[in-house]
Order: sequence, then C-alpha cells, then structure tokens
Amino acid sequence: MSPIRQIQPDPDGYPVRGVAQTFRSGSRLDRHTHPWAQLVYAVSGVMQVETPHAAWLAPPTRAIWVPPGMPHEIKMRGAVAMRTLYLTPVDPEGRLAKCRALEVAPLLRELILHIVRLGMLKEDNPEHERLGGLLVDLLAVDETPPLELPLPKDPRARGLAERILAAPGDAATLADLAQGSGASLRTQQRLFMAETGLPLEPWRCRARMQQGLVSLSAGASVTAAALECGYQSVSAFIAAFKRAFGVTPARYRAAV
Repeated sequence: MSPIRQIQPDPDGYPVRGVAQTFRSGSRLDRHTHPWAQLVYAVSGVMQVETPHAAWLAPPTRAIWVPPGMPHEIKMRGAVAMRTLYLTPVDPEGRLAKCRALEVAPLLRELILHIVRLGMLKEDNPEHERLGGLLVDLLAVDETPPLELPLPKDPRARGLAERILAAPGDAATLADLAQGSGASLRTQQRLFMAETGLPLEPWRCRARMQQGLVSLSAGASVTAAALECGYQSVSAFIAAFKRAFGVTPARYRAAV
C-alpha cells in the first residue's frame, strides 16, 4: 500500500478552485489526502478512484465526491482529461460528508467546465458566490445510482479485489482467481462477506456492472459491453444490469 501524502491547500484560501490536467493511460496519483474536498471528474477517459473503504469507476458521465481528509488514489484507464474541482464547501446540513458517485447531468458538467475556465471562485464576487451555491446544491442531490464497490481490508482479500477490479471481464473462475492470493476460495468467500457485506460472487458481479456502465458510457453496444464485462450471454448481462440499476443497458446507453 502506498504511503499517504498530505497535500496542503493554497494559501490564498479560495473556496472553489478548478484544475485541468491530462494524464497518459496507466498514470496513477498515489494515495494522498488534502484538507479540502475534491470533485474528481474527467471529460474523457476513465478513472478508477479508491479510498480505504471503496472503489468506483468514473467515466465522463460520472464524478466522484471525496470529502476533506479522505485518503484516496486515482488510476487512469486510457488517456484522461481531468477537470477537477477543489472546494471548501459551506454545507451546514452535512449533505456532502460522505464519499460517493454522482451522475453528471448537463448542467453540472457545464458548471464544472465553466469554473475550470475561470480558475477559481472568489469570495468577494457576487456572481462567483452564486455559482458556488449552485454547485453545492447540485452536488448534494441524494439521488445517485448504487455505484460504490466496498473494499475488504484483509490483505489477502484486498489483493483478490484488486485483481478483479483490474480485469472485471476476466473469464477465470473464482477458484482460479483465488489461487496465489494467500487464502483458499472458502476463506476468501468468508472474508468478503465479513468485510464488504457482500458474498464474493455478487461482489464480482457488481464490479462487472461498473465496467458495464463504463463501456456503455463510452458508446459500446450492449453486446460489446456484455463481452467486456465477461458475459458470454447478452441476455444474462441485460438481466444482471437491470437488477443492479433498474433500467436495461439499451435504455441506459440511450440516456447518456
């Protein structure tokens, strides 16, 4: 596990700052923390965002909210054009206290890009204050899809989880994947249930569903998305996707 780096805030103390960065495929931001919140978003490419407790895949249709002080790391899948915001949000109701995924609707997307173009929002600028208030309200919307993938702490189970996350579509059986993990399949099943609240097979299925969302968001057909998720049967993929997200893959693809 990489050591946690502490990144210090800008001394000017602006409440919202936008940053544009480009990363090559395979780039990684090692585990770090900072005393302000971060909205992790990319206009192209896919990011894998991990905290000590959970992991998310973030295509351009999704952003990840990381509260202040939360250790996190980011891995780039493909070239990534990151457009991220750093905030010291005024949120007395505590609506932004937890790390979570957000679907990025057109209004939120354009607001993120506008703030990045401005560079920062200043406290003494009424227009900037209104933009900041709108941003916090959009980020605090409760209706987000069930995209979180809880991560085990035990190093044996964590290693297996990382292996599955790296290749969700791998056709290997769970028994094959467990080989070399330092624990038997039965032990791994017990660890996943105890530490994530999910049996190993449903956990793997959720990882595959995350990959399905990413594939469909990138424009893949339902058949291609099914294969990328490790499903040989398109009908089985459609059924699993609908159970997970309440809509069919085709309807999700048409909406993004």
